[in-house]
Amino acid sequence: MMIKQTVKILIVDDIPENISTLFSFLDENNFEVLVARDGSSALELVNYESPDLILLDIMMPGIDGFETCKILKSNVKTQDIPIIFMSALSETTDKVKGFDLGAVDYITKPIRQEEVLARINTHITIRNLQHELQLKNEELKYKNNELATKNIELKQINAELDAFSHTVAHDLKNPLGNLMTMTDFLAEEYASNLGTEGKVCLNNIFSSSKKMISIINALLLLSSITKRQEIDLTALNMSDIIYQVEQRLANMIKQHQAKLIMPDNWPVVMGYAPWIEEVWVNYLNNGLKYGGKPPILELGATEEINAVRFWVRDNGDGIDKQASAKLFTPFTRLHKGSAEGHGLGLSIVQRIISRLQGKVGVESEPGKGSVFYFTLPKLSNNLNNL
Repeated sequence: MMIKQTVKILIVDDIPENISTLFSFLDENNFEVLVARDGSSALELVNYESPDLILLDIMMPGIDGFETCKILKSNVKTQDIPIIFMSALSETTDKVKGFDLGAVDYITKPIRQEEVLARINTHITIRNLQHELQLKNEELKYKNNELATKNIELKQINAELDAFSHTVAHDLKNPLGNLMTMTDFLAEEYASNLGTEGKVCLNNIFSSSKKMISIINALLLLSSITKRQEIDLTALNMSDIIYQVEQRLANMIKQHQAKLIMPDNWPVVMGYAPWIEEVWVNYLNNGLKYGGKPPILELGATEEINAVRFWVRDNGDGIDKQASAKLFTPFTRLHKGSAEGHGLGLSIVQRIISRLQGKVGVESEPGKGSVFYFTLPKLSNNLNNL
């Protein structure tokens, strides 16, 4: 591998001929070469020069190569510099000693220049990769610390949102409920004195208050789904859940003169009944609003490999693919201007079913109605880790 940057090599040898040969060869190969004639000089030199690699002779007067290596590896500033021993010694015990002291390689004299070049390039590449890895680790550590800080900030924001939710629940819902009660009282007790315009105004106040409470309830439900950590899963009796849904939507079903078609039996799945009730309420509510005139809604279930698909088929106008792709996004309405709504229902459905390890979707074609569905894992599947 070619070395792209200028690499600084320190040669430590007491024989001038060896130094001269290595110096010329390395200089020709674009290395910056430093020279020390003994261990003491080498130790002094590395204090103000920072070589990228050291070629270290073992047999030297004074401090030999082994001792020099030991001192270098004990110094935090120099311990990471790769050291390649050069020696006429070929005994295995000498090589093992060198590696034990921290050397990365061993070259036996007489030195072959191409071998030296290959080994230098290899260990410089390894050192560069180690530096890159160290930088990446430092960067990762910084990002982890940054993420930890963000998580603390997020927890604080969530706590503030929880406080806001309670404010919404108590400080907004109660006055709106009182407003609806007083409006209803005025409409009954003073109907003869109100006149046509007065009755229209009261009706508008009542319907607007009711809509605001509906939005608040939807936002609170969405918040509770997001922050709830544990879910008590049970085997669902879908017939009972659908019955509760019909009771909640009875007035709307009567108003639209809708027909609901139900299966005789439902597959049993695991889930959280209060949330699944909300899913059906939202799907049927949309079917009643945007179905045919009168709406005909068919409910059913289809067993798949690992899940059960529950669905509602309507006889409405259908939805194109572009609109279908946005339906489960918060504050997106099915048909703008054709019916009232706040656009949270389907996003609540998506959030609920996602928490229960299922999927949501719609199959629709303009002029042919729509099928809204959600899936839940079969009863045999392990859902204990939700």
